[in-house]
Amino acid sequence: MENAGYGVIAVDNGEDCAKAYMEEFQKLRISKAGDPINRSTHRNQPFEAVILDYRMPQLNGMEVAKEILAVNPHQRIIFASAYIQETVKDSVKELKQVVELLQKPFSYRVLLDIISDKQIYNQLKKYNVDFFLKKAELSHEQLVEVLNILESSRKADQEEDEEAESKQDGKIG
Repeated sequence: MENAGYGVIAVDNGEDCAKAYMEEFQKLRISKAGDPINRSTHRNQPFEAVILDYRMPQLNGMEVAKEILAVNPHQRIIFASAYIQETVKDSVKELKQVVELLQKPFSYRVLLDIISDKQIYNQLKKYNVDFFLKKAELSHEQLVEVLNILESSRKADQEEDEEAESKQDGKIG
């Protein structure tokens, strides 16, 4: 991940993960406090993503996610686990937040593509806005919202076209 330009903090247990997150989040808040321009930008996340395993020593991934989301509900959380099936799916519903699930084993390339939102940018290519959105450096949450808006708009346009076509067919017949 560092070779791809991401800063990485690796820990080997949930307690250290929560502690490291809180330290970085506090540093970010202090650095942004005196800068009213940056306070409102998407760069209010100490990490692009927090990658957790469901099973971790000391605090499990679910407990760590709850702690992180309690102080920063917009932090992107990715659960990377061999237990993605119903156990993890049911557990993440308790968070009442959107989190991503990644089934182990996975390759470095898959992880990098997920963190860099490659799939979302590929979908945005359909709307010819991927280039502009990359330049805007939106957060993952903002990218998902833009994609949802574009897809809703496209669906509404298609429904209007179908309705107009249906009316046209009625007049001809």
